[in-house]
Amino acid sequence: MKTFLATAAAVIVGICLLFGLGWLGTTNSLFMNKVFAPKFEQVRRDTFEQSKAYRDGAVQELQDMQFEYVKAAPEHKAALASIIKHRAAGVPADAMPADLYSFIKELP
Repeated sequence: MKTFLATAAAVIVGICLLFGLGWLGTTNSLFMNKVFAPKFEQVRRDTFEQSKAYRDGAVQELQDMQFEYVKAAPEHKAALASIIKHRAAGVPADAMPADLYSFIKELP
């Protein structure tokens, strides 16, 4: 009977240890994700913002907005100028054509 109780106790302790290790593994995974996920995401964002596709798309959008600004009624130009300046803040000056850059610099 003693051997059966000792074996049963060993099995219960083993199961508890197994669940404890699983819990520690999950907690470690959550901690590592909390610490390193923002850093990985920042690297992905920086890489995306330096990509040719992003820059070309941003410049194309600014050129479309420039065209809309030229066509707009005078009462709408102030709002469009604010939007254009806000969007242009995220685009490096060296990615823009010279005419677009000078247009943005001359906005009121």
